[in-house]
Amino acid sequence: MRKPQGVAARRAGAAIAALAVVAAALPGEAWAAAADLAALPRDLSPWGMFVNADAVVKTVMVGLAAASLAAWTVWLAKSIELRRSVALARAGLDRLESDATLQQAAADTADQHDAVAQMIHTVEREASLSGGVHDDGFRDRVALRLERVEAAEARRAAIGTGLLASIGAVAPFVGLFGTVWGIMNAFIGISKANTTNLAVVAPGIAEALLATALGLVAAIPAVVIYNHLTRRVSAYRALLGDASAQLLLMIGREAARPPQRARVVR
Repeated sequence: MRKPQGVAARRAGAAIAALAVVAAALPGEAWAAAADLAALPRDLSPWGMFVNADAVVKTVMVGLAAASLAAWTVWLAKSIELRRSVALARAGLDRLESDATLQQAAADTADQHDAVAQMIHTVEREASLSGGVHDDGFRDRVALRLERVEAAEARRAAIGTGLLASIGAVAPFVGLFGTVWGIMNAFIGISKANTTNLAVVAPGIAEALLATALGLVAAIPAVVIYNHLTRRVSAYRALLGDASAQLLLMIGREAARPPQRARVVR
């Protein structure tokens, strides 16, 4: 029974020697690739990918995160501002739709500075400069003043929407730039490692695709918020147009009223 055991031991020794010869014949690059594979980062969470990303890709990601934060900040600030402006415009429009005269409306809004109050004040100033003469020229001058006030208020209400439009248009391309840069670095790493192992390629490509994802995260809400705020600004401008029409109707009624005759005291 000792002879078979000796044969088995010799065969095992020969197999180990053959493996040693094959391992010694492997090029040094393979051992370097194996070492690089062992040293690759295993944390593929979003934060881990950000920490291990290239400096350029990190800059792109930080910029896209700041753009997304700016978009949500504009949404919050403009929503509060437009809500207040629309409420004041509705209250001013209700005041104009009553039977109040221009003098009464001006007295009621003497200490107010909203858009409708500014319209009332500018009409009253034009009436004062015209000496109370309500002719066709006076109506044209009032319409011009109201148009300028309405345009100025619409521009003020639209402040910030241009930033949203820029973010929605540029953010996907900025994210694409980060993706291209990250994939370039991934291919450079493949070339240095002399291996196409998926474990070598995956981290760099994942970091690159994260930049594209952040670009979409910044762009899509910016576009939606821009469209939402544009509709609200249009509705606000329509309210100002109604207030302008009410003021023109008011001065038209006052021009059609017969002048009051002074009583003669005997």
